Amino acid sequence: MNRFLQRVVERLVITGNLSVTGPTGATYRFGDGSGEHVHVVVKTKHAERAIALDPMLALPEAFMEGDFDVVEGDILGVLRIAFENMGPSGTIEAAWTKAVEGLRHAFRRFHQLNTASRSKRNVQRHYDLSGEIYKLFLDQDMQYSCAYFERPDMTLDEAQLAKKRHIASKLCMKPGQNVLDIGCGWGGLGLYLARNFDAEVLGVTLSTEQLAVATERAREDGLDNHAHFELRDYRDLTERFDRIVSVGMFEHVGVNHYRTFFEKCAQLLKPDGVMVLHSIGRSGPPFATNAFIRKYIFPGGYIPALSEVLPVIEKSGLMVADIEILRLHYAETLKNWRQRFMANRERAKEIYDERFCRMWEFYLAGSEAAFRWQDLIVFQVQLTRRNDTVPLTRDYIGKCEKALALHEAAHKPDDSSGEPAPKRRVAEKGQ
Repeated sequence: MNRFLQRVVERLVITGNLSVTGPTGATYRFGDGSGEHVHVVVKTKHAERAIALDPMLALPEAFMEGDFDVVEGDILGVLRIAFENMGPSGTIEAAWTKAVEGLRHAFRRFHQLNTASRSKRNVQRHYDLSGEIYKLFLDQDMQYSCAYFERPDMTLDEAQLAKKRHIASKLCMKPGQNVLDIGCGWGGLGLYLARNFDAEVLGVTLSTEQLAVATERAREDGLDNHAHFELRDYRDLTERFDRIVSVGMFEHVGVNHYRTFFEKCAQLLKPDGVMVLHSIGRSGPPFATNAFIRKYIFPGGYIPALSEVLPVIEKSGLMVADIEILRLHYAETLKNWRQRFMANRERAKEIYDERFCRMWEFYLAGSEAAFRWQDLIVFQVQLTRRNDTVPLTRDYIGKCEKALALHEAAHKPDDSSGEPAPKRRVAEKGQ
């Protein structure tokens, strides 16, 4: 076994039960023997050297290429041992790895130069994959963001419906309002607001695949007079809205463009308007985007710390009315996605190939691990332009959620997602 790699693993794995077999066939044991046994094989000397020098990038790359494999346990088990020993900061105590990550942090603004054209290319690299891939692991409403598990026994579909209900309640929706959905995905949230509140919804996306699906769904549900989806950059908008919502899009903005984002939102939001921003964030200090995620999954993406976001909001003309931190909700969401993806892995392989499947297996497992054992969270920030726009206490959120749940139950679902049947919209009365 490569001596550098052996030293890194020895210093890292203090607790746990890890076996590593190197290219020569020799097996080494690490940790104190506690917990589930995980056995990995590093098949080439090149992979050994690369992992020793830059584990955050080289390990997932070796896994993608089949040069690193798990013969007992799974990749989540490998990451659990690593992350539980690394701690929430996710730092490997080796001078060269610290230097590599330090350089990535130093150049993070360069990697996040998300101009309009570059943003479109970055979005298309991930979201314009075959739509069938996403159908293999998402809920029926195609919600590709953190679900809201009100109860631990909730199904993924139930938790995603609860998420939409939770966000709608924080928006303090009233019948007939106009709503902007920045980064509308496949249209699920916008359609939910149009259906339940007779809202006039404009959803904008940079993904042609998502636009086509969202537009078709609006037509099929009889909501195309209320919900409109367009291929537009939020920076090009000039209309003003009663409500603005953005779920899972802010991670693609980049720290260089936070001022532009919030100043534009302040311009688009009416004086008595409400905005809800739902984004992945960090509970710790700012850090560079994971090298594997940036290179292969979300180019141009960045997960902010609140310390980077709040100062920009303060200067934009918006006020923070409420902040909620969702901690393990995304870990549970990702667990569901990973299990569903693995159950449909052969179909994913037919659509793309083995390398793609291994890349996505690592992406889903690595993301779940980061929410369970590192410092990733989800924050929901409620924003207004006046301090008297929303009620004085948070009781209204739970009351609205209950009212929405009753409204949904009164309209028989047409599928297991729990969504009301199309063309049976009843606007919710005011909060």
